[in-house]
Amino acid sequence: MNYSIDVNRLGGCALLAATCWLSACVNPQQVELLERDQRRLRGEMNTLHSDIDGFRATLADTRANIQQMQRDLSAIKERIDETRVQVGRQLGQTSKDGDQRVKNLETRLAKLEEDAKAQAELLKAREEELKQLRESAAQAVQAQQSPDSNSSPDLSLAESDAVRRDFDAAWRAFEKKDYKIAITRFKEFLKKNPKSKLAPSAQFWTGESHFALREFDRAIVEYDEVRRRYPQAEKVAAALLRQGSAFAELGEKLNARLVLQELIEKYPQTPEAARARQRLKTLES
Repeated sequence: MNYSIDVNRLGGCALLAATCWLSACVNPQQVELLERDQRRLRGEMNTLHSDIDGFRATLADTRANIQQMQRDLSAIKERIDETRVQVGRQLGQTSKDGDQRVKNLETRLAKLEEDAKAQAELLKAREEELKQLRESAAQAVQAQQSPDSNSSPDLSLAESDAVRRDFDAAWRAFEKKDYKIAITRFKEFLKKNPKSKLAPSAQFWTGESHFALREFDRAIVEYDEVRRRYPQAEKVAAALLRQGSAFAELGEKLNARLVLQELIEKYPQTPEAARARQRLKTLES
């Protein structure tokens, strides 16, 4: 706008100078030159006005473009804010999912540790049974060193050769791991010789045969018959120990602990009581 005012002043000054000059010297040629200069000046002024109008139009377009760019920037900023919110939510959900996966892994690990502990207890129980079987085998070896090398470790109690042969037949079946045959023969022995000194042993090895067949319910009943029928027999402590093991195999830890505690209370000085104390620690851990 200032530029337009300067042009008008320029034109006014030129016309004033021309008028003064005309008034001083009235020369036709000079008048023509002045008129020519006036026309040229008017043309330049018109050109300047056109340039100014164009510049104004360009300036208006530039302002419009700037405003549009500002609107676009605002829209982009809003999108960025929305994206941040969405990303934050997604990160939050991802974090929750990660926490849940960690909890699942911890639960699975705890279950594995529990299973490993149970397997360790089972292994310890198996080692105890193996130890008992080895002791039985050692007793059998000692029996083999006696005059009758094929006889059972309990045959020293036999009161007659006939009773000795009947018991030995059942024992040989057990020794060969023919447990079903051993059960039949031990029961036949008990039926035939109910008052024999070997009857408590026959009853005990009947329970052992069922235990070897993993018939733990039947084994528990047979071990209990040792205590019920022959309360004063030496095999009662062994029967209680094995009865506790059978209950443990069935997962009945309470009954197992009760039987083992009874063994310790009634027969505290026996080797079976010492093994019962070890087994109780296993069941309580």
